[in-house]
Amino acid sequence: MRCQKIFLILFAFLFIATEVNAQLKKRIAVARFEDRTGSGYRSLGEGLADMLVTALVKTGKYTVLERQEMERILKEQQFGQSFMVTPQTAPKVGQILGVELLVIGSVSEFGTKESSIGGGFSVFGAGIKTKTSRAVVDIRLVNTTTGEIIASESKEGSESSTGIAFRYEDIDFSKLNTWDDTDIGKAARQAIDGCVKLIADNMEKIPWSGKIIKINSDGTILMKPGSDGNVKEGMEFVVYRMGEEIIDPDTGLPLGAEETKIGKIKVTEITLNGKAAKAKIIEGTGFKEKDIVREK
Repeated sequence: MRCQKIFLILFAFLFIATEVNAQLKKRIAVARFEDRTGSGYRSLGEGLADMLVTALVKTGKYTVLERQEMERILKEQQFGQSFMVTPQTAPKVGQILGVELLVIGSVSEFGTKESSIGGGFSVFGAGIKTKTSRAVVDIRLVNTTTGEIIASESKEGSESSTGIAFRYEDIDFSKLNTWDDTDIGKAARQAIDGCVKLIADNMEKIPWSGKIIKINSDGTILMKPGSDGNVKEGMEFVVYRMGEEIIDPDTGLPLGAEETKIGKIKVTEITLNGKAAKAKIIEGTGFKEKDIVREK
């Protein structure tokens, strides 16, 4: 009986420890979506990307980099003015942004077909009509450490209604509140919800990581994230150093880099308003800024 109680207690501690580590928030960035619809709608790619960012934030499961902040950082790093990230540039962008997952997307279909109730057919016209709105988003999920595309799918949504039709040509789709409640907005929301589910289903393939940002004079270490990534006092992490990036000689694409284990650290304090954590070294020497922090 006593052995059974001890086993249950140990199991409970193991369960709690697993749950704590499972709650660490992984970081995601969503690149501006490419508009492949040919519709000429203003800021369509920006609007759909922002809708996805908002939906991911609402889950509370991830730390999501705002698209405007992402583009500001890339501009400062002279990445380019188009901000159209590709799988080939994803590892470099991921290092710049400090995220584990990069979402690259495009809008391949977006619009409303309208048919008059009394007969006839019209597209984007005015009057009493039956409307069918449809949105299709193609997304790719890229592991920024390896550059691997871990998922690539199309997600779609549609919404039908009868009423007074209106034109979408004058809408600035970067302003979500102006079109979110329309039929096309509801169709887009369905497609985006499918994207959120795809991301959730694949996040287990992406390992959580942090980074050492400072070595203090007293021998302690400052790492990120802090409590904003659900890092808590008492957590232990393993520190690795990234080696030279390996390039595939046949394709010229990055294959990732080898990692060398440096040691272990234990969090003693959350600091910088939750953006960082202070830790003590419990194993190893020679820690440096930009070393990678991973779950124990």
